[in-house]
Amino acid sequence: MKLFAATLAVCSMAAGAESQQRNPRVAPPDMQAVTPPLAAYTDDVLFGDVWKRTELAPRDRSLVTVAALIAGGHTQQMPGHFNRALDNGVKPSEIAAVITHLAFYCGWPRAVSAVGVAKDVFALRGIATDGLASPASEPLPVDPAGDAPRAAAVEAQMGGTAPALARYTNSVLFGDLWRRPDLAPRDRSLVTIAALIAAGQVDQLSFHIDRGMNNGLTRTEVSEVITHLAFYAGWPRAVSAIPVARKVFEARAGAPAQSSDTNSGSTILEILRQGSQPTAKGSPDYFIGSVAIDQRFQRDEPARVGGGIVTFEPGARTAWHTHPLGQTLIVTSGTGWVQREGGPVEEIRTGDVVWIPPGVRHWHGATATTPMSHVAIAESLDGKSVDWMEQVPEQQYRRAPR
Repeated sequence: MKLFAATLAVCSMAAGAESQQRNPRVAPPDMQAVTPPLAAYTDDVLFGDVWKRTELAPRDRSLVTVAALIAGGHTQQMPGHFNRALDNGVKPSEIAAVITHLAFYCGWPRAVSAVGVAKDVFALRGIATDGLASPASEPLPVDPAGDAPRAAAVEAQMGGTAPALARYTNSVLFGDLWRRPDLAPRDRSLVTIAALIAAGQVDQLSFHIDRGMNNGLTRTEVSEVITHLAFYAGWPRAVSAIPVARKVFEARAGAPAQSSDTNSGSTILEILRQGSQPTAKGSPDYFIGSVAIDQRFQRDEPARVGGGIVTFEPGARTAWHTHPLGQTLIVTSGTGWVQREGGPVEEIRTGDVVWIPPGVRHWHGATATTPMSHVAIAESLDGKSVDWMEQVPEQQYRRAPR
């Protein structure tokens, strides 16, 4: 046993030294001093692996984490994750909308506690709170065919016992809150699912997972939400959500997918409409400069293809990275640069199709003076479609063709 413990300690030290070279230290000094193993898991697993998984966009992971912290009343961790959410492309008005939304699902006291934290974060970042009020706009439309059965079920379940609750549920919760345009329906579903799992409230989870998938969440994204929340809400609550999600997936697999959006397209084909997803900001961990990611998609198994539309402003580019099964880039506008390790920087233009073989280190982005957009497509292997590495320094980037 002593030999095993000594061997484990040596291995842990070696792994820690190696991971410190690969991943920045995120664990706070107190954690490193008091619970070194927890600090190692925080740096190497939570932020070194989980947060880098591509099955859920960084913006979505931030929304899920913020929702879990509000649901749990964990105000001490909120400042860091509110800041991370803003860095990942969540707008201040969307953080405010999440807090408002979760007052109904987690209670006013927890929401009010989050308000003070958000106020301090906004103040430190110079974000004016007087600009957070939603402009007067029409509420989002309701699909009568989809909403009528829900309203009838609420009345049947609650009306006889708590008629006022049934009225508030139909007229305020779903009739007003869910129709507010300050948060996309997909994002409302995302934070609601996260809050329910974090609070251990699985009774309503089936309805909201199904609603979330009608609002645009994929099976892969729902599964990844559960995986992510194992770290923020605990394994027992994540594991309790698994059978609920499985039943929803199986039920939906047995019938044509239905959409709550009458403009979303066919019930057989899935059409991801332009603007149906909020634009995500490229994470500074993986990009330099201003990068926007739109129409992100990830197919469910047995398919494994995923991708999105990535727009680089002048001077913006990816970090060095590889793809286990390669990557295809289709340039849709502008002019950009791409380079494989050891090769020259090459210019790519509108209409060009670029293939990067599996495992080849490379980077791509806009030129120094022109923006560039491309569709990026990659397949995942064992749940991972990209391995990120170091940033491309300015001196290396400027070696591009003239």
